[in-house]
Amino acid sequence: MTENTQTPSSPNSELPTTYAPAEVEGKLYERWVERGYFEADAKSEKPAYTIVIPPPNVTGSLHLGHAFQHTLMDALTRRKRMQGYESLWLPGMDHAGIATQNKVEQQLAEEGKSRHDLGREEFTDRVWKWKEEYGGKILGQMRRLGDGVDWSRERFTMDEGLSKAVQTIFKRLYDDELIYRAERIINWCPRCLTAISDIEVEYQDDAGELVSIRYGEGEDSLVVATTRAETMLGDTAVAVHPDDERYAHLIGKQIKLPLTDRTIPVVADTHVDPEFGTGAVKVTPAHDPNDFAIGQRHDLQSLTVMDEHGVITVHGPFLGLDRFEARSAIVGALREQGRIVAEKRPYMHSVGHCSRCKTTVEPRLSMQWWVKVGPLAQAAGDAVRDGRVKIHPEDMSKRYFDWVDNMHDWCISRQLWWGHRIPIWYGPEGQVVCVGPDEQPPTGEGWTQDADVLDTWFSSGLWPFSTLGWPERTPDLEKFYATDVLLTGHDIIFFWVARMMMFGLYAMDGVAPFHTIALTGLVRDEFGKKMSKSNPNAVDPLDWMDKYGSDAVRFTLAKGANPGADVPIGEDWVQASSKFANKIWNATRFALMNGATIEGELPPVERLSATDRWILSRLNKTVAQVDAYYEDYQFSKLSEALYHFAWDEVFDWYVELSKTTFFAGGEQAQVSGRVLGEVVDVMLRLLHPIVPFVTETLWTTLTGGESLVIADWPKDSGFRDEAAEAEIASVQSVITEVRRFRKEQGLQDGQKVPARLDLGATALGAHEAAIRQLLRLQPEGDSFSATATLPVAGGTVALDLSGTIDVAAERKRLTKDLGAAEKEKQQAEAKLGNEAFIAKAPDNVVDKIKGRLAKAEADITRLQAQLDGLPAA
Repeated sequence: MTENTQTPSSPNSELPTTYAPAEVEGKLYERWVERGYFEADAKSEKPAYTIVIPPPNVTGSLHLGHAFQHTLMDALTRRKRMQGYESLWLPGMDHAGIATQNKVEQQLAEEGKSRHDLGREEFTDRVWKWKEEYGGKILGQMRRLGDGVDWSRERFTMDEGLSKAVQTIFKRLYDDELIYRAERIINWCPRCLTAISDIEVEYQDDAGELVSIRYGEGEDSLVVATTRAETMLGDTAVAVHPDDERYAHLIGKQIKLPLTDRTIPVVADTHVDPEFGTGAVKVTPAHDPNDFAIGQRHDLQSLTVMDEHGVITVHGPFLGLDRFEARSAIVGALREQGRIVAEKRPYMHSVGHCSRCKTTVEPRLSMQWWVKVGPLAQAAGDAVRDGRVKIHPEDMSKRYFDWVDNMHDWCISRQLWWGHRIPIWYGPEGQVVCVGPDEQPPTGEGWTQDADVLDTWFSSGLWPFSTLGWPERTPDLEKFYATDVLLTGHDIIFFWVARMMMFGLYAMDGVAPFHTIALTGLVRDEFGKKMSKSNPNAVDPLDWMDKYGSDAVRFTLAKGANPGADVPIGEDWVQASSKFANKIWNATRFALMNGATIEGELPPVERLSATDRWILSRLNKTVAQVDAYYEDYQFSKLSEALYHFAWDEVFDWYVELSKTTFFAGGEQAQVSGRVLGEVVDVMLRLLHPIVPFVTETLWTTLTGGESLVIADWPKDSGFRDEAAEAEIASVQSVITEVRRFRKEQGLQDGQKVPARLDLGATALGAHEAAIRQLLRLQPEGDSFSATATLPVAGGTVALDLSGTIDVAAERKRLTKDLGAAEKEKQQAEAKLGNEAFIAKAPDNVVDKIKGRLAKAEADITRLQAQLDGLPAA
């Protein structure tokens, strides 16, 4: 309990009339942390349950995607803790190499400096200072959301322990010949000045140009088409298909490369599609991955014609031009020579961009470090195929296999200064030495360490075990590895999931890093559009938390979480969730004011009313249903189940049906008070993992208990009473039917109407007082005149509407509606009786017409009964 006025210290304390989240949430969260509720004990004999948080970037702030996944992870760990597990949700941050270095370089630029002015050591010191001052903003925002993480185990991918893990696994992979250095084509960002991996390249359709250029002279000429004319300066061949008769006479010959003093060969390669374009392609091995492969097969020279900034480095007239300036200049020069055969502008084509700075990526031949992923990816695929790791939902497995079964070797070196520096030393005689974490690097004149750092995903790929103390066999590692579930978006299967699988299986002797991969969709706006900072639909979840409370944001996100599916969210939905939190608050206040208690055992069944037995039966079914949904990661369904149980069954029905009992007082009121206390107690426990703040406040008031965080999770007692459920269903049917009739007559909700209830010999008679109260039905009286008689479950309800409705007008209205219903029935019957139509119509269309028929028949019965119940004209 907090010391806030909204969390009273005893079950007899009175709750404020309204719930104010801002006055509760912050203090309550700090109380949980101070009491150590979220800290896991490696020495505990309880079974372990572990989730490691996908480490957010140190540069980041909480966005709706974070809030979404954090809500689900928090719900899982809170529930498991309540179930008696030693529940660990481990937090931390990623050093985010490129993003963080960019932040500090921007600061330096404002000072008129670059990182080179400072030098490597001073620059990295500056980054660490930036991290301490500005980084980790998201950690405080996670507290706002209510993340029940073990802050005592917070990790950072550049801390000492994780750095040792990185160096250890690099050394092992290197010694096992799974890390190597080679010159290959990589994706190069001329803005970030580093290599980036395939999955860090975002493709979009850009408006460019397609130019067709004639190479060679006379009969010894051919035409190639390109969108990147500037790379022709590095061409070392033209390739054609070996079976293309158009070029058979040229294969093996040398032709003149325009704008240069070089000749290049025509080579035959099956990679060329003779049906595409002219069937001839220019080959630039140093600036295109496909061309590089052709160059390897035909032993072609690789000529680099651009530097790391994308500036041309060869051929006088174009020397020093930016790649895009050079493109225009080269096309102009070719046009002057009459070598442009065709030009198409604009030409829409897919172009790769750096995912961080959006600069157009340049394929570039470069010496880099690589991971040989073949055996690692094979193991990652096998772990899912043989059932050691399950992917949920199962249909997402295909995306996983599409990636791991077709993975290319991974370029892990980055030309940055912020990150884990590659532990390779080069000697004066060409020596190459890989240094492990407990080894001394070579010393002496001429020895230098590799200047590059490792890809950020290299260290985050170790996250599930490095955060637990690996490579040491720590108590944490023994207790909490393998983790139980990885809950993350399907969009980072390639970035993170596959890498953790590869490294976990390799480092941990074939034990996968998690038992289940639960994939979520992405959060979108209420119209299903992707949220983006550049669009007006981007939402800061903290704004919604300030306005509606964290519980409302959490419940909205959980309610939209269908496995693997995207999650639309709008402010109206958060507002509705806020109303739900207030409904819980108000109904619990009512319960407390009317004797709800958890003291003592539940009364024996024979002392319970049918309403009491009904709600207890529904309560236990809800517990079982919620448990089943949790085990299947069906957050949307469990949230819906809890919403409807709490709002509809507990608040709208049980509380309302029991009001006459509570108002009457006596022994039965005490029995129902104990039942209501039980129901609210269990309901708050079930809701707590998703809406922790309001439930904690209410539960500690109701029970006087210490905290829901460490309370027991409810268990299904097995109690079922189908007869009571059927009885209350009949009561609900009566009330619903009469309410609908009242609404149709235009009666106000509070308007009282004389009525005679003829409920026959059914059990409904026992509920007459509650039915009358809920429907505002007065006793008949001496002057009672039944102007309308409604057939209801088990009997009739006669109403005296004299003076409240125009009988003639009502008869006219009902007759019109009855005619429309009969016409609808005839049309539906005609279609269903048409064999030709039935034979051709899809099943869903036929089912829809059958539904229309059933509704029309029900409307006819209802309307006819209402007409029969009206007094004679």
